[in-house]
Amino acid sequence: MVTPAMLLCVLSYFFLLAAAIKPRIFEPRIFDKEATGFGPIFEEEPLDTVYAEDSPENKISMNCRARANPPAIIKWWLNNWEIKLMEQPDEHFSLVGGNLVITNPDKGKHAGKYVCVAKNVYGTVISKEATVKFGYLNQFPTDEREPVHVKEGQGAVLLCSPPSRYPSEVLFRWIYNDFPNFIIPDQRRFVSQTTGNMYIAKVEASDVGNYSCFVSSPTIGKSVFSMPIPLLPQIEKEVKRYPADIRVKFPKTYALVHQNITLECFALGNPLPHIRWRKLDADLPPNYEVSMNGALLHLINVQYEDEGSYECETLNVKGMDWYRQWLYVEGAPEWAEHINDTEKDVGSELTLRCVAVGKPLPWIRWLKDGYSYGKGELKFSSLTFEDSGMYQCVAENEWGTIYASAELRVVSCAPTFIYNPVKKVLLGAENGRVVIECKPRAAPKPKFIWKRGSELLTNSSRMLIWDDGSLEILNVSKSDEGSYTCYAENDRGKSNSTGTLTITEATKITVAPSDTEAVVGDTMILQCSASFDPSLDITFIWTVDSYVINFYTDFEHYELLMVSRDRNLRRAGISGRQVISLYSMCVFLQGHENRGDLLIKNIQVRHAGHYSCTAQTIVDNATAEADVSVKGLPGPPGGVRVEEIGDTSVKLRWSLGSDHGSSLIQHVVQTRDFYALDPEDWKTASTSPVFLDGSMESATVINLYPWMQYEFRVHAINEFGAGENSRPSIKIKTWDARPTVAPSEVIGQVGISGELIVTWTPVKPQFFFGKKFGYVVAFKQHEDSEWKWTTVEDPETRRYVYKESMTPDTEIQVKVSTYNNKGEGPSSLISVVYSPRLAPTEAPLDVYARQVTSTEALVWWLPVYQSPPNWVDGYQIRYWRKYDDNEAAASRVIVHRTVNQTRLENMRPDSHYLIEVRAFNGAGLGPPSEHCEMFTRRPPPSRLLRVYKYVSFNRKWLYLYWDHIYNYWNESYVEGYKILFRKEGERYGKLYTTGRHYIDFPMPETGDYIIEVRARCEGGDGPISQIRVQGKASLGPESLSVAAVLLLALGWMNLGL
Repeated sequence: MVTPAMLLCVLSYFFLLAAAIKPRIFEPRIFDKEATGFGPIFEEEPLDTVYAEDSPENKISMNCRARANPPAIIKWWLNNWEIKLMEQPDEHFSLVGGNLVITNPDKGKHAGKYVCVAKNVYGTVISKEATVKFGYLNQFPTDEREPVHVKEGQGAVLLCSPPSRYPSEVLFRWIYNDFPNFIIPDQRRFVSQTTGNMYIAKVEASDVGNYSCFVSSPTIGKSVFSMPIPLLPQIEKEVKRYPADIRVKFPKTYALVHQNITLECFALGNPLPHIRWRKLDADLPPNYEVSMNGALLHLINVQYEDEGSYECETLNVKGMDWYRQWLYVEGAPEWAEHINDTEKDVGSELTLRCVAVGKPLPWIRWLKDGYSYGKGELKFSSLTFEDSGMYQCVAENEWGTIYASAELRVVSCAPTFIYNPVKKVLLGAENGRVVIECKPRAAPKPKFIWKRGSELLTNSSRMLIWDDGSLEILNVSKSDEGSYTCYAENDRGKSNSTGTLTITEATKITVAPSDTEAVVGDTMILQCSASFDPSLDITFIWTVDSYVINFYTDFEHYELLMVSRDRNLRRAGISGRQVISLYSMCVFLQGHENRGDLLIKNIQVRHAGHYSCTAQTIVDNATAEADVSVKGLPGPPGGVRVEEIGDTSVKLRWSLGSDHGSSLIQHVVQTRDFYALDPEDWKTASTSPVFLDGSMESATVINLYPWMQYEFRVHAINEFGAGENSRPSIKIKTWDARPTVAPSEVIGQVGISGELIVTWTPVKPQFFFGKKFGYVVAFKQHEDSEWKWTTVEDPETRRYVYKESMTPDTEIQVKVSTYNNKGEGPSSLISVVYSPRLAPTEAPLDVYARQVTSTEALVWWLPVYQSPPNWVDGYQIRYWRKYDDNEAAASRVIVHRTVNQTRLENMRPDSHYLIEVRAFNGAGLGPPSEHCEMFTRRPPPSRLLRVYKYVSFNRKWLYLYWDHIYNYWNESYVEGYKILFRKEGERYGKLYTTGRHYIDFPMPETGDYIIEVRARCEGGDGPISQIRVQGKASLGPESLSVAAVLLLALGWMNLGL
């Protein structure tokens, strides 16, 4: 009978047993190789947040998500204090998933640094810090602003004095009189995005008004503006000129690598100053842009080499000003090497290492399970289970902090051969070497014992047991055959595994390839024969300079000839498409002795080298080698470098290339300058001496342009012809010199208001020969002894106007010369122009106009021929709509006296126009011609075409068709269609015209194409419709075209009938 005491005792025993067993059932196996869990890995970390103080949204969400098995517990820290939501509930904080939500944020309580902590049984990781700051933008003071008084022609600065704010990054604009009439910055007005001030380089009378500074914070979505500042220009009888004066100066700037940076520079002055940028001792970075008429220099994707001193230069005819400052480029930390999840045996050694790059150089510290754990490298001499956990490597400098996380798992287990047993069948070649691997899974590392049958094996001159357990046997023979057993044991247990060793006949090369010399284009055979064990298969592998020849891909020049012992010849790689064996570079043969000769067809210089033939079985191999030399074109010279640089010459040096068996006869130097249009636009250079023989390794390159960027290359010539070019030299720039080229086509004329107009064809940039290139325009009356002159600093300028009226009935001489920082160059031929006394007295005759499109027309007239003092300098053409426009607002075109026709543009469609032509000279306009009347054409239809395409079943043809478009009563008649077939990314292509509404093309082989279709009308071309086409190679598996599907459908219908 069971008493209550006995029952109580039994129940107590089971409860104790359950308590003892429970941890083993539910606790993860974190120290076992079979453990399947893993520590926390962040998938989303909190980000820096700016919360607007007056935001209508009354919460902040800090996101955090971690992947882990078992799932991680998420906690949050604020300013190094844990937010204990369970123990100390807070009405402001709540946890949603792993995200921390802050309701009704308070600046005093909730601003600071937040960290997310994720933890499970494998360890703990902490996120990178995220700051919460409260953004604000205060109002401007309500005090009235003092008016700004400034003389007309002088510069002015309107101070913004922005209110306090966070963040400091805001957008500045200025309001003129009323909101939202914003000032648009131009060459005369500039708004600094650093201070907010507005700068007016030259004040004009029209600038009078009230100006308010407008500040916008895109981060918090708020804008404020100041009280108006009255600007009161003082009108001057004679507006004075002032030299350039830089008022906006970019400060010493620190930029982060890969970011974009903008430098500001603006000057006051009259005339308006011209702004130029340069980098001292180097060119501006290739990725720069200039905007705001030169006031802003944008450096895109800044690199470390962009660091340096930058200079802003402003100039006008009254003077020049310049400013320079340093740009420093630094970088936030980036990983060059970081830690990864690691599993190590207990008791083993380990070094954890992280390397980060940045500027300044980041420093490294470590965290283990969220706590500080040292600096630099972490070294473990003997790992224990306590070393397991989540490790974080932290790299930081003043520009940022980055984290790398990894799990270290220290494990142990008894030896087992389940996953990697000793091979059951072991083969070894007679007199060769055999290694039998013994690699059980075990931790800590086990001790190893080997037995052959029942014989215990120990280290000797022929046998060696390696530290990893493998058994090495040297000079094996038939007597070494038998079964071998590996025993492994550690403190967790022991195990063993057995394999059987069989000894085969050794493989030997019987006929080896011999050294050979060939000429380019020859065909040759390298012989190779081998003997081997008849129970095995053999493979012949050929290499050249350690490169394995692939007979599948290299079939054009290489072929494997195989001969087995029955003397049958077989060839591998003839077609290049047949796979001969399991590997395209190998061929398997059976027998006792076989050959695998190498056939080299149409041999080239690149095929010269050290060839090796390897006869390979699964047991051993044998190798024989031979050298093949090829006579042919010389190889490229090496190390082309510039040693001495002048203005028109450089000293060039190089190393001799390979002559490939034929003596070098000559060297040729080629150059490519900065303005080469094509990457392969190389030109043969002039050298001293003129002829460079094959032994020369230096030369002087002459007749170069000064101040030009060049690169050089060299090639050699032998009896077979010109060889391969060397690699280009480093780009260099020749020294500067005075210009030697004068402007051409210098023409002078006196304008309608009596001003002198001088035009010329600008000098090409390659003839600038130095910095600060410009033009000197000189002119004088015939009887004067001294020339009046002025400088034009823009090298692209082709026109100068002297606005003072010229003395009537005078001969004027004009010439233009060039200059740069080295001095003045030659002058052009003198051009003679006459200042007329009287305006032309005759009107152009027979004015005739013809429509071209709905917005363009051509007009002709008979020229006016008059002798002094009424000669003609040019013609003025006016045109306006007869009933809709005011004649005073007519459009005007002015042409030179040598022209008697021109094109009229920007006309209104379907309109009645009047056209008038007048001759003019410096004394004024002549009488008008009779009005020519014409009607512009109706406009083309404005509707887009609907375009369709399909591809033929065999993919050889592309069919295109579109809906025919009909014109309305007020539109031009559609005469046909234009189809432009062009490659994507290119502007030009092949143009087709047709009167039908369909067309077909041969299907392109490769690439992407754009087809443009538009209506062709007498009033011009209609809008463009585009369709994209992919070449055959881009298409997927063959599919039925529309036409094919229709044919099949009809066929099925007939079968159904």
